Amino acid sequence: MSDNQLRVVWVYPDLLSTYGDQGNVLVVERRARQRGLDVARLDVRSDQPIPTSGDIYLIGGGEDRPQRLAAERLRRDGQLYRAVENGAIVFSVCAGYQILGHEFINDLGQREPGLGLLDITTTRGEGARCVGDVLADIDPRLGLPPLTGFENHQGVTHLGPTARPLARVRIGNGNGTGDGTEGAFNDTVFGTYMHGPVLARNPLIADLLLKLALDVNALPPVDDRWYEALREERISAAEQPA
Repeated sequence: MSDNQLRVVWVYPDLLSTYGDQGNVLVVERRARQRGLDVARLDVRSDQPIPTSGDIYLIGGGEDRPQRLAAERLRRDGQLYRAVENGAIVFSVCAGYQILGHEFINDLGQREPGLGLLDITTTRGEGARCVGDVLADIDPRLGLPPLTGFENHQGVTHLGPTARPLARVRIGNGNGTGDGTEGAFNDTVFGTYMHGPVLARNPLIADLLLKLALDVNALPPVDDRWYEALREERISAAEQPA
């Protein structure tokens, strides 16, 4: 951690916080404090430089134009690259997920360069928009229970050879490629299309981010009854026939 304090950075809430994804930073902050950790939360607006000393960086979803502006400013700022080089953990959702890749299609219909922190490329789907509840099995190497979330996107995200699928969908579309993949990750950078907010629905993912940031294999237990009730309700809803 940075100076014996866990530094959690919420990236560009003025541009990338359209779908309630700010809940992700609230969950990470709460679950850290429940373990007695000293947490400094930094909400960094798009007119401010990204600090390089953060431990966990969270990026949410947004509409097409704010996504393009966010990508432009993150490329120009360059500090998120340096934070990852310093060992920081990044968790991104939807528009933020696409920004971390090599390129995506912007609001002008043009190919927009991303940050290249994930080996993914996103195009725009020609069919129906991917909307609805998702249930997926997370990569077994991460040792986590099934992923539950809500997708709302037109993107089709293809994974390159150095990106691993975060999960394999049982219900829903995920990356939109038809191959059953959802999201992507490498050692320290994670991306998903799941809203919900996804870390409220899947608090053990938040714990995974904490363990990676702290470089520990386990965390003290906390009361997960509220989270489990939410998970059970949303998984049951996803499994109901349309």
